[in-house]
Amino acid sequence: MARTPLKIDAALDRPKSRNVAALGRLWPFMRPYRATMIGASIALVSAASATLAIGQALRRVVDLGFSAENSGFIDQYFLAVMGIVGVLAVATFARYYAVSWLGERVVADIRTAVYSRVVNMSPVFFETTPTPEVLSRLTSDTTLIESVVGSSASIALRNLLMFIGGSVLLAVTSPKLTLMVAVVLPLLVLPLVILGRRVRGLSRESQDRIAGVSSVAGETLNAVATVQAFTQEANEIHRFSDQVEKGFLTATRRISARAWLTALVILGVFGAIDVVLWSGAKDVVAGTMTGGQLAAFVFYAVVVAGALGSLSEVWGDVQRAAGAAERLLELLASEPLVKAPANPAHLPERVTGAVSFDKVTFNYPSRPDRAALDAFTLDIRAGETVALVGPSGAGKTTVFQLLLRYWDPEKGAVRLDGIRLADLDPLDIRRHMAIVPQDTVIFAADAMANIRYGRPDATDDEVRAAAEAAQASGFIEQLPDGYASFLGERGVRLSGGQRQRIAIARAILRDPAVLLLDEATSALDAESERAVQMALERLMANRTTLVVAHRLATVKKADRIVVLDAGGIVAIGSHDELVAAGGLYARLAALQFGAADATLAQVPA
Repeated sequence: MARTPLKIDAALDRPKSRNVAALGRLWPFMRPYRATMIGASIALVSAASATLAIGQALRRVVDLGFSAENSGFIDQYFLAVMGIVGVLAVATFARYYAVSWLGERVVADIRTAVYSRVVNMSPVFFETTPTPEVLSRLTSDTTLIESVVGSSASIALRNLLMFIGGSVLLAVTSPKLTLMVAVVLPLLVLPLVILGRRVRGLSRESQDRIAGVSSVAGETLNAVATVQAFTQEANEIHRFSDQVEKGFLTATRRISARAWLTALVILGVFGAIDVVLWSGAKDVVAGTMTGGQLAAFVFYAVVVAGALGSLSEVWGDVQRAAGAAERLLELLASEPLVKAPANPAHLPERVTGAVSFDKVTFNYPSRPDRAALDAFTLDIRAGETVALVGPSGAGKTTVFQLLLRYWDPEKGAVRLDGIRLADLDPLDIRRHMAIVPQDTVIFAADAMANIRYGRPDATDDEVRAAAEAAQASGFIEQLPDGYASFLGERGVRLSGGQRQRIAIARAILRDPAVLLLDEATSALDAESERAVQMALERLMANRTTLVVAHRLATVKKADRIVVLDAGGIVAIGSHDELVAAGGLYARLAALQFGAADATLAQVPA
């Protein structure tokens, strides 16, 4: 029974891109902070220069020697070294703070821009782009961008300057030894870089194995009663042991690779230093170079080697960040399918709620060969309650989605108070509507904030009045902190009926011209349904209401019932009229309402 282990570090597993030029497309997010970048660059150059200057100070100190007659010079040079170190410390502080601030600021702007774009996308976007992938781009990908802008780019530039400056000073100090280093260094660094990558890969694999162990243990322990009931203890112990052994073998390979890496580093680095010092010492003895020059040369050789190694490390981060930039820019380039027209029409200040569908035809992009609505025509008077009934896939939810202008029809027109929705800004349309869905959304906030979501500028008294009208004030006031009580993630502290009444209170507070009820009572028990139904009746009074419902009480009280099938209207009338007429509604009523209405007992099969 295979299990996919949880990744410890998702950012490390994000795909790389060889097109590092994609990072340049982030410039619009960095442009506003050019002054910070200039300051960071000055600090970067100052820190690199100070580091390289230490080598020259070291050369002078060694060449002057430590005799009594040179004591004054020694004081001066060690004070000069302290001054250089001070400059290095200040410049490093300034560089680190500036680039870290820049990275955080740019990533914050990118996250806001991407989220703003995504939250305004049409439903078709979420049909093709899974929500977990969007969240991964907002978190893992932006973290990679932050690591490059706020750290890796600065490290790369600093090491590039150190490499160039150190190489020049190596050549100036001793051309002969520089040639030796140029030959030895690649032979030394290349194996270390390759083995270092191997160690990092094994480290990630080891972390994944540990996550696999944790996943198996957590799954088994959370279902230990089921495991024992089916006498699967031995199998689960074997499965856990198998994961542990896999983790052990991976850890052994990692330990071996790291041990080899450590040994090669010691052998290679100290061996190279030994060879260079040996050759340099012979030159000092021969009088072709001074001891100070040799000391400075060794210092610069270490600087160049370290810079080269760091540059190779940073390159992987840059490639991952380039891949992240491509994915983020792909989101930013996405355009919503439904947008406000260039010159939108405007709804009247007081919307009556008259709705009409005029020969509307619509196909979902994922099902282009099947019309969700086909030449659908329906006029709904202001203040009228209309129930939409039909089998699954008949087009009921599509009516709601077109009315909210999540989509635009391919043919025909949807109108609100006589104005085509396609001529209106979607925000203007939705401002006059409210929906009570079957799956109520409760945010991780208190009761007051959840109800106020319907109208953010509402006063506390208005929120309480809405809760009272929704039959919700009683249970809210019994919560530990009343309206200030945290309702938990997705409202886990509330029952289904209580969550529905919060949603109804939210809709009451919004006071919409058009109310959409999407099976608002379908998942409730009888007692909860009675309380919710009372709240709904208050909410539906004197406003246009469209209801998708299977419950008899809601459907029977509608002014008209519209029966849909295969995207078209097959019957319109009251409950009694439609039952008496037989047909699709009568069959649906018999199946869904059962014996709730005695008249259904005589409906023919």
